[in-house]
Amino acid sequence: MSREQERIRRKLENNPVVECNRVRQRFCPELFRDFSGTKDPRHQSYTEYSNRELIGTVFYKGIAGIKSMQSMTCEFTPGNATKNIQRFLGEKEKAYLPHVVTINEYFEKLDPEELQGIQQKQVYGLIRRKTFDEAGFQKKWLVIVDGTQTYSGSRKLNDGCLERHFHKGTDEEKINYHCDVLEAKAVFGEGLLVSIASEFIENNGEDAGKQKNMSEEERKQDCGTKAFRRLASKLETAFPRLPVILLADSLYASEPVMDICRENKWDFIIRYKTGSIPGITEEYERIPEKGRTDGAEYVNDIDYRGKPLNMLRFREEKTEKGITVRREFQWITSLRITERNAEKIAGAGRKCWKIENEGFNRQKNWQGDITHACSWDRNAMKNHYLMVQTADMIKHLYKWFFLKKNGIRKKQKIYLPNC
Repeated sequence: MSREQERIRRKLENNPVVECNRVRQRFCPELFRDFSGTKDPRHQSYTEYSNRELIGTVFYKGIAGIKSMQSMTCEFTPGNATKNIQRFLGEKEKAYLPHVVTINEYFEKLDPEELQGIQQKQVYGLIRRKTFDEAGFQKKWLVIVDGTQTYSGSRKLNDGCLERHFHKGTDEEKINYHCDVLEAKAVFGEGLLVSIASEFIENNGEDAGKQKNMSEEERKQDCGTKAFRRLASKLETAFPRLPVILLADSLYASEPVMDICRENKWDFIIRYKTGSIPGITEEYERIPEKGRTDGAEYVNDIDYRGKPLNMLRFREEKTEKGITVRREFQWITSLRITERNAEKIAGAGRKCWKIENEGFNRQKNWQGDITHACSWDRNAMKNHYLMVQTADMIKHLYKWFFLKKNGIRKKQKIYLPNC
C-alpha cells in the first residue's frame, strides 16, 4: 500500500473514540447498564457519583491507554473529555469526573467478582453471536492459560503480596514482593484475544508455612496448580457448556491439571519439556512405531498412571540472518493425533505464545501498564486489573472490526481529550 493510500484510509478514522463506542454498542450494548447494576457498598447519603460513573471513568482510562490514576486526572481535565465521557455513559453533565481518591475508596469496597461477572457476561454474548466460530479448532474454543505479575518491588503493598527471598539466611538477604494473576484468554481470531477468567494468586498463612522450605520452582508449581483449580472452577461455572481445548505452557504439564481438564470434559494441548514427566518420555522413546509427517512425529495412547495420553513432536527449520535455525517443540494432548491433523495440532499448540505477546506484553508496554499499582489496597488492585481486561476486550474488537476492516495500520492509542 502506498503512502497516499494509507493517508486516505487513515481519514476514515475521523474520531477514534466515537468509532470505538460504536463497536462497544454493537457487541456489548449492556456494558454500562451492567456497571450500574453492581452492588453499591457506599453509604447512600454521601454519594455524588453513580456506580456507572465511577466504573465507567476507569473503563475509559483503559480505553485511552492511561497508565496511572494521576495521569488520568490530568488527561480527563474539565472540558471536552469530561463532557464526552459523561455523555457516553448517559450521565448528567457535571463540572468534574470522579476524583482518584473517590474511585479508589469505592474500588476498595467493590467485590471483584462483580466486575469479573460483567466481563464474562460480555464474552458470553460474543460467543452466542457465532461471529467468531471459525477461530476455533475442531469445533472447540481455544483457551490459553498463563500467569503474569501485576506488581514487583521491594515494598510490601498489602498482605496479599507474595514473597521471593534472595541470599536467604545471609546479611545480604533481600525480599522481593510481587502480585501474580492466572489468566485465561479465549482465541476469537488471529490477534484477537479476550479475557474470560482471572484468578489472583495469593498466599494465606497456611500457604506461607508450607512453602517456607520449598525451592522457588516448587513454590511456583504449588501456587500455580492451586490457582488453576480455582480458575477452572470459575470457567466451568461461567461457561458450563463451552467446548474447550486448553492451551498451556510446560508449567501445567502435570497430573492434577490434566485430571481437572478430564473432569470438565475439556481437551488440552500442553507444552512438554523432556524430563518434566520422565515416564512419558521413556514410554515415547520405547515405542518404535511412531506416526510421522514431514515436520511431525507422534505416538498415541501412552499410558500415564493408568490414563491414555498422546505426545507430539514438531520440528521446523528457518533461515535467520543467513543461518539455518532448527527448533523442536513437544506437546502432550488428549486429542487423537493422525497424519492429517498432526501439524494442525502443532499449529494450535503454538498459539499459546499469543497470551504473552498479544495479551500481557500489550497490556504492560503499549496499552497502559497492568504492573502499575493504581492502588495499594488488595481489593482495589484486583478491580483495576479487571477493568483493564474489559477495556482491552473492546479495543481488540475495535481493532478487528474497524481498523483491520478499513486497512488502517496504527497503534491503538485512543486519546479522549480531542474527541
